[in-house]
Amino acid sequence: MNIKSVLTTCFVICAVHVSAQTPLYKQSSAPVESRVKDLLGRMTVDEKIGQLCCPLGWEMYTKTSKGVVPSELYKERMSAAPIGSFWAVLRADPWTQKTLETGLNPQSGAKALNALQKYAIDSTRLGIPILFAEECPHGHMAIGTTVFPTSLAQASTWDKELMYKMGETIALEARLQGANIGYGPVLDIAREPRWSRMEETFGEDPVLTSTLGVAFMKGMQGEVQNDGKHLFSTLKHFAAYGIPESGHNGARANVGMRQLFSDYLHPFKKAVEAGAGTIMTSYNSIDGVPCTANKYLLSDILRKEWGFNGFVYSDLSSIEGITGARVAQNHKEASVLALKAGVDMDLGGNAYGKNLRQALKEKLIGMQDIDRAVANILRLKFRMGLFENPYVSPEKAGRTVRSRAHKELARQVARKGVVLLKNEGILPLSKQLKSIAVIGPNADNMYNQLGDYTAPQERKEITTVLDGIRNTVSASTQVTYVKGCAIRDTTAHHIPAAVEAAQKADAVVLVVGGSSARDFKTKYIETGAATVTQEENQQLSDMECGEGYDRSTLKLLGYQEKLMEAITSTGKPVIVIYIQGRPLNMNLAAEKAQALLTAWYPGEQGGAAIADVLFGDYNPAGRLPVSIPRSEGQLPLFYSQGEQRSYVEEAGTPLYAFGYGLSYTQFDYSHLKLEKGNSPDILQKVSCTITNIGDRDGEEVVQLYICDKVASVSQAPILLKGFRRIFLKKGESKQVTFTLGKEELSLYNMEMKQVVEPGEFKVMVGTASNDIRLDGEFTLTP
Repeated sequence: MNIKSVLTTCFVICAVHVSAQTPLYKQSSAPVESRVKDLLGRMTVDEKIGQLCCPLGWEMYTKTSKGVVPSELYKERMSAAPIGSFWAVLRADPWTQKTLETGLNPQSGAKALNALQKYAIDSTRLGIPILFAEECPHGHMAIGTTVFPTSLAQASTWDKELMYKMGETIALEARLQGANIGYGPVLDIAREPRWSRMEETFGEDPVLTSTLGVAFMKGMQGEVQNDGKHLFSTLKHFAAYGIPESGHNGARANVGMRQLFSDYLHPFKKAVEAGAGTIMTSYNSIDGVPCTANKYLLSDILRKEWGFNGFVYSDLSSIEGITGARVAQNHKEASVLALKAGVDMDLGGNAYGKNLRQALKEKLIGMQDIDRAVANILRLKFRMGLFENPYVSPEKAGRTVRSRAHKELARQVARKGVVLLKNEGILPLSKQLKSIAVIGPNADNMYNQLGDYTAPQERKEITTVLDGIRNTVSASTQVTYVKGCAIRDTTAHHIPAAVEAAQKADAVVLVVGGSSARDFKTKYIETGAATVTQEENQQLSDMECGEGYDRSTLKLLGYQEKLMEAITSTGKPVIVIYIQGRPLNMNLAAEKAQALLTAWYPGEQGGAAIADVLFGDYNPAGRLPVSIPRSEGQLPLFYSQGEQRSYVEEAGTPLYAFGYGLSYTQFDYSHLKLEKGNSPDILQKVSCTITNIGDRDGEEVVQLYICDKVASVSQAPILLKGFRRIFLKKGESKQVTFTLGKEELSLYNMEMKQVVEPGEFKVMVGTASNDIRLDGEFTLTP
């Protein structure tokens, strides 16, 4: 035997020996399912139950003079039963009591998660790594990360490529610090603006939400999740959470099964088909069944019908909420219901952690129930590559998070999401104006433009509207700022001073609206939702939106309407900007202002983005993702209801319709063409020509709606089925083509089967749901 053969034989023997010594679950070359099965077979009952728990994470580290180390509480939790996941270790806000001083920056955050991960791997029996889950709805909710606009502003871009890029950036910032799961996007269809969490959604339409939400999710997850750049997305909240009764957060959803599947489940279905990693249940109930105990939705539909192969989180303490809904006598029964329904991971960890062992002993559940859930969790850990590469580079996190490119992307999302609602020729403003008065409670309050789920910020990182204007106008322009009043508080105001400033100015920018800014005086319940105080004789915070801050009206609070009346009565040109988390009453501004915009919560670069629009450096093309009601009495109000009859007191139509938004240029629609498709995926083609007939380059959002004229079950008179955001130079024309397939033309029939029925369809192409420029008809034959 030659030396080469001897070496080869020795190598094979050594490899076999090492393989025999190394557990299968630690062999990266082994199939994932084999690794899952092997590890599951080695685990004790307590170790399995520990994998199903996801406790709150921000108490799991301790800052010392030598760096960040695991806390004693963390060691205690891990020694009792190694934990499967921790939630929001890096979260910082008034609820967690983590500030710029007591919290962690990106570099120290990466060190903290490395330390926790190292302890889990080196100091527990099986060395199972942890899944770190972080809040990521509009940026990673941690100190020093990029704060993007909230979801209503994201949705107003109508730009799925931009949403993919944003999702990719948010995932990168979180992953570089050690996170593996990012909570977001929120796919709830929101048709109740009194609800405190509307800001977190993509609005009222299932197709817009699906298109943008899936793009966001795919950007977060990438093609693979073990590349150090991406993470698993958590879809929220399953299901029908955005239509709570009376607008109360977590209240029951009154919805029929056909509408549930057609509208409220549609975005989740599309995201699951696109490979979503995890999904979270919601606090509400549907037809008497709490969503966290709904076996039909979580097992029959999500897994068996849709083929979901990730794992399901409860929302925080929503398993205990089953007891609160009086569907279980105690938390043990609630845990049994949740586990058997298909909830794998207990966010909070106390329900499963304190009850599953006893439930198993009493044979209320079987080991197969626990093994199923544990396998779902372990599978994602192997797919993430955590057993091979559990650590991250703190230095890279410090260099990359909130980079200049990421901040510029935040500005791009913000300006694409600004919606111009009214313009009597005053905009764009000249940068050479002699004087501008900037007035209002949201003109220079950085936290009021950032939205809920935002960490503490350094002032230098945030550009307010006042900052943006001052940075844009010429050096000779005098910019005067007067706050005027607060969002809610009425104990002090400066309306006379604001009027005086307006009278001396050539133009006035009045910034009003709402706020989801949490402060350290607000009290929070165990789920993190804020509590609303009715105590008198104290200064009220600005917070009137954000989780837990439901409203009974949509009016501007405090003295904001008084301020607006006073400013618009000066006779000066007034531009009103709403910074808000829900559609607030805009009647007064629509009537008296010369221009009106909404930027929702535009994020850290919101002020710069708004200034880009005000002064014409960017031609606005944002479109409303929700209908703006005239009053609360119209609710629920959404475009697919069709044209509504007038009330005795007012019109039944919205003040501003879904899909609406103005530009500094004009577009012509022509040459509608309908062609029959030639495959099951393309049943009909719709094309038209869009021409920029104005004197500026700009973008148009072309919207395709359909109506199934006669069907076996009642259908909405108008439904969005496609859209394109296109850029056109002045005088330029482009052809836009849409395709309609089974997905777009199907309905749920009498038997709740999704089918395409033959018949006549009306096609409508326009620039808003109430501004149809072209229409035609086609017939589907059997």
